[in-house]
Amino acid sequence: MKNLEALIIFARVAEMKSFTQAAESLGIQKGRASLVIRELEQEIGATLLHRTTRTVQLTEDGRAFYTRACDLLSEAEDLHSMFSHGEMSLRGRIRIDMPAVLAQSVIIPALPQLLAAHPELEIELSSTDRRVDLVQEGFDAVIRLGPIVDETLIARPLGQLRMINAASPDYLARFGVPHSIDDLLNQGHRMVHYTPAFGAKPEGWEYPAGDGYTSLMLPGAMRVNSVPAYHEAGLAGLGLIQGGYSTLAPDIQSGRLIEVLPDLRPRPLNASFVVAHRRNLSRRVRAFMQWTEEILKPYFN
Repeated sequence: MKNLEALIIFARVAEMKSFTQAAESLGIQKGRASLVIRELEQEIGATLLHRTTRTVQLTEDGRAFYTRACDLLSEAEDLHSMFSHGEMSLRGRIRIDMPAVLAQSVIIPALPQLLAAHPELEIELSSTDRRVDLVQEGFDAVIRLGPIVDETLIARPLGQLRMINAASPDYLARFGVPHSIDDLLNQGHRMVHYTPAFGAKPEGWEYPAGDGYTSLMLPGAMRVNSVPAYHEAGLAGLGLIQGGYSTLAPDIQSGRLIEVLPDLRPRPLNASFVVAHRRNLSRRVRAFMQWTEEILKPYFN
């Protein structure tokens, strides 16, 4: 192979399962992508992709070739920068997914400094609360909070995000400031209930007990199924809420929310940088992971 262009195009098509989407993401014509892949298959003597009118799938040979191609592309990027001294500017595209509240409250406000230091770096940031498919949707990595249930992925722990209890000043003026679990009951406190799916049992009020954590089910008139709505309900004075300090810090600092029961904070939330099952990561992905860890450090336990 004369250069790495064919591998780059092949890897993107394999990840996105679409010649059209892969070509758009690379800034080339769809016909160019198709031609390069056909020439690549002829050169190596194997069919790498099954093409249908709806999707593109890797063949058995294609899956093996894709794994080696990703390793080679990562090594090529490292080779390009191995003799650089000091901080070498990052370049190229990185596609990341993370929870919406984390993107809005922590990551996006810090991005100007990163992009000023690396003006040739292009970031595609998806901020959703759904579980994206890293390979099929072409993500380089995702930041996830909580347990990682997919064993085919590699999760690199970043730290444990501090969780806090909070309420609006208006709410506390009406119900009083709780100083103990007994106060939650005796003062008639209410909580905003969060559940990922309506119909499921909502999570209770979590607090430390003995060597672990337990929960108390408090009444509440509001039930939501998204984290942003949960926080807004707390700001509106509809009940007590529990959330990550990284998300609630701006409202705590502005006085829109007040932390309560600081000695009875809920279980910290594991934050992980998750990548697909590859032996090597590109330099820009590794650098973004290290940057993310530094940005989140003030919010870790």
